[in-house]
Amino acid sequence: MISVRGLQKRYRVHKRAPGLKAAALSLFQRQYTEVAAVDGVSFEIEAGERVGFLGPNGAGKTTTLKILSGLLHPSAGKVSVDGHEPRRRENAFLEKIMLVLGQKQQLLWDLPPSETFELNRAIYRVPRAQYERTLDELVELLEIRDLVGRPTRQLSLGERMKCELACALVHHPKVLFLDEPTIGLDVSMQMTMRRFIKNYNERYGATLILTSHYMDDVAALCPRVIVIDKGRISFDGKLEDLVRRVRPDKRVVLRLGGPVDIHALKSIGAVIRHAEGEAVLQVKPGDVSRSVAHALSVLPVRDLTVEDAPLEEVMRELFEQNRAASAGSEPSA
Repeated sequence: MISVRGLQKRYRVHKRAPGLKAAALSLFQRQYTEVAAVDGVSFEIEAGERVGFLGPNGAGKTTTLKILSGLLHPSAGKVSVDGHEPRRRENAFLEKIMLVLGQKQQLLWDLPPSETFELNRAIYRVPRAQYERTLDELVELLEIRDLVGRPTRQLSLGERMKCELACALVHHPKVLFLDEPTIGLDVSMQMTMRRFIKNYNERYGATLILTSHYMDDVAALCPRVIVIDKGRISFDGKLEDLVRRVRPDKRVVLRLGGPVDIHALKSIGAVIRHAEGEAVLQVKPGDVSRSVAHALSVLPVRDLTVEDAPLEEVMRELFEQNRAASAGSEPSA
């Protein structure tokens, strides 16, 4: 469904020192530097896949999505989405995709969302009967029946985001590019959005690329992740494989029925956190069974779970490893 080969996007950026003199000089003699937002990215995504596209701020995530949706032209490389070259922005291509940006809206501020729904129906030439069936289904799934008739400016951020998503899906796109779709939403609203996105993917076989700084979004929606850092891919594979590669050790979480000595905890594993009634230990994968058995025999354990390291920690460590590797490869002065 999506094929990217050697994708590059470079910008020529004007640089100058602060101050009036530098501003005046820049009118006659400008200095430029070239910035590589995306630098040799390659990947393929099959139809119906849900893929997390992750990276720190400025890594090239949104730039890549804009190229895939045809908003930006690549500096080099080849891009194909369902057989189309996005930069051509053919009608047949635009009818198959939708880009949802969590920090930008298409809803008209002083009009109710229903007006924007109708506008999109006309733009995409959706037959009236099909539009009404689709909208009724979207309104029911997203629980926005009482919202679509109110002016957009009267809706909360979470309510607007649900209406934005419904608006984006009026024409039943085959490919969804979602850039921070749950940004600013409370926990309950985030869960509602995740359930809806997963349901849409499974019901219609839509292909999904998701960027998010909320790792709960990624864990709930994306079996596969692509990690980009400084414009280059540093990982492409299953989410569980990424966790095992970066943080192979397990976390043993103990809920305790009484006070315990810190030395008793250290005999089980490395102590990550120790508070009243709870302790979190880090143990090697091969030592989990022994550590759990020892904990049950010497500690007042009320409950016990074995978990992977939090995804936020995994991503932070991966980015630190990438920065260290990048610094090590730079030639010394």
